[in-house]
Amino acid sequence: MTTEALALHQHASHCKNCDATTSGNFCPQCGQATHLHVPSAREFLHEFLAHYVAIEGKLWQSLKLLLFKPGLLTREYIEGRRVRYVEPLRLYLSFSIIFFALIKFSGVEIMELGDTEAPRTRPAVTAPATAVDATLARTSAELSDSERQLVAQAGELNPRVGKGVERFLTLPGKQKSEAAKRAFFAYAPYAIFLLMPVFALYLKVLYLGSRRRYGEHFLFALHSNAFAFLMLSLFIATPGSWDFLRLVFLVWLTFYLPTAMRRVYGGSRTLTALRWIALMLFHLSSVVATVVAVVGVALFV
Repeated sequence: MTTEALALHQHASHCKNCDATTSGNFCPQCGQATHLHVPSAREFLHEFLAHYVAIEGKLWQSLKLLLFKPGLLTREYIEGRRVRYVEPLRLYLSFSIIFFALIKFSGVEIMELGDTEAPRTRPAVTAPATAVDATLARTSAELSDSERQLVAQAGELNPRVGKGVERFLTLPGKQKSEAAKRAFFAYAPYAIFLLMPVFALYLKVLYLGSRRRYGEHFLFALHSNAFAFLMLSLFIATPGSWDFLRLVFLVWLTFYLPTAMRRVYGGSRTLTALRWIALMLFHLSSVVATVVAVVGVALFV
């Protein structure tokens, strides 16, 4: 046997990763391919798209069920047909990242905290003070009575929070909006993601007696919220002149969840509607309260 043939035989019969004996295209011990080469730029790009953006055949299969067959993707996963679809967590994370990126870069106004009052004159400073103290005294003195009361109430809870609220209120309106937006985009995605277990818990409570495990409710939560992020992303990306298409997205977003709930959990239309209303009230209240709390901590602490 020649040297080149021997090297090829050793390359094909031993795994370079774990040195296990192999007889096929993949190592039976660790799963690594036995025939390796330095990947081309095209192969690098394909690997990135396939593993991180999930642009592959099973993405389109997953999207078809997610968009047009409410709840069927969840049922497929529960019944064991999984390898043909994108993993639920990857699907949720992909669409949530796209949604928040669109909000951030599309110019959609999340909150506007501009000054609505007429400019107030600064009171004269009679007592000598350092430059920093004088500046704080002037800006603090410009606060309205209601704002001073808010600062005092926050200070009673925690002196540090009180200082943070005062510092925020003395900012110009534009800087307030910018600070609030920075805090929103920095922490809101994490807050909403952490509410997925709570969403699943609401489902668990609403469907007591269904004998479904918590993991099944969590799976449904990932799929239904992935759909919501996708619809909202399409709504934002659609030009404002296409009002009819935007209306279609909103209508489908409204009726999608109860349809999916009935397909996955069963039950009458009336009972499903009541559960859907309760679920929306609980979940939206949790989202608003959590986002406000997280953004508030980021701004004031």
